[in-house]
Amino acid sequence: MTSSERVLTALSHREADRIPRDLGGTESSGMTACSLSKLQNHLRLESEIKIFDPYQYVGYVGEDIRDRFRIDTFNLTMGPEKWVKAVNPFGFDALVPEKWREELDEKGGTVALGDNGQPVALRPAGSYYYDPVNPPLQDLTDSSELKQHKGVISSFDLPSFADEPESVLQKRAVETHAKGDCVVFNLCCHILAAGQLLRGYENFMVDLMTDEKMVRTLLDYLIEGYLLRIDRLAPLLRDSVDVVLLNDDLGTQNGPMLAPSTYRELIKPYQKILFTHVKRKFGRPILFHSCGAVREFIPDLLDVGVDALNPVQLSANGMDARALKHDFGNDMSFWGGGVDTQTVLNKSTPSEVADSVRRNVEIFAPGGGFVFCQVHNIQPDVPPENVVAMYKALDEYGGY
Repeated sequence: MTSSERVLTALSHREADRIPRDLGGTESSGMTACSLSKLQNHLRLESEIKIFDPYQYVGYVGEDIRDRFRIDTFNLTMGPEKWVKAVNPFGFDALVPEKWREELDEKGGTVALGDNGQPVALRPAGSYYYDPVNPPLQDLTDSSELKQHKGVISSFDLPSFADEPESVLQKRAVETHAKGDCVVFNLCCHILAAGQLLRGYENFMVDLMTDEKMVRTLLDYLIEGYLLRIDRLAPLLRDSVDVVLLNDDLGTQNGPMLAPSTYRELIKPYQKILFTHVKRKFGRPILFHSCGAVREFIPDLLDVGVDALNPVQLSANGMDARALKHDFGNDMSFWGGGVDTQTVLNKSTPSEVADSVRRNVEIFAPGGGFVFCQVHNIQPDVPPENVVAMYKALDEYGGY
């Protein structure tokens, strides 16, 4: 089987020749730059690290690592036309998009500046990640004010630093698909998170409870822009894309991020519009990323057209692997849950990592519906020996 055939077989709830593997197929299933640098040093590889998601500081997983660990997925995300060396406090070289302008601040952290010269993200001293700042719509007080910001809203989520021509994106998709890799296309679309990032987290969560008109007007403009983006990109990419990625964090560590009733009234209808349009235009399975305790939302996600859930955060409340497979395994595919990154991959011995791989494979793999991936990105505190142990165990236990 090709990698594309292997993943699509799993997503159709059939057993492939082996369990398909994802590492770096999305911005939430790969490696932070620090962990990637450590792994490359451990394996004596010298590939250049490119930070395609500067907020999380996540790098592309290179072909050398993908080949070594028999990875099936390929990340297709709109990228920059040019790369430049970053201001990097972690002691290794890395490239970032040219339009992601990093500067050291007076407190020893790093600030990223927007086109207007104002900070759009801050990385505090000693931190690995950027926090978004200065939400563009944070000062609005009435939904009528949104109209003058329609351009900002309708183009949201497509990073301003991802400025490569669409023809280059198409060429990358065609060439990769021709090799048999499973091409995962990131549409860069959120709904709940878009409201939080545009209005500010606190403002938008208050809006959900007190200003339905603000929420609906904002999301109407947002969806309008997303649908136009899909209409533009689908003709270019649909023949070379295997899976379409959509994102929205609905859960926290302990439970849903918002009341399920509020989700069903104000968020789910927009997901339905978006996901239905994706299916119509691309004709491909939808991979949906949401961290946290999202068990309660799984029936809703199935209802709006989700085919696979990532990252399957096993350490969150209610996310027991055996119960998830038993209750939803006939309908939902699990893209993740291979090894927990909060408690196992970072803190355990290689033999304990192998035991965890074996247990989770035994639960999730039967009958298909499983793409192996660790829970979310491999973090800087994960020893490279444990990454190697994870894939060595998968070589042993990842057949049918």
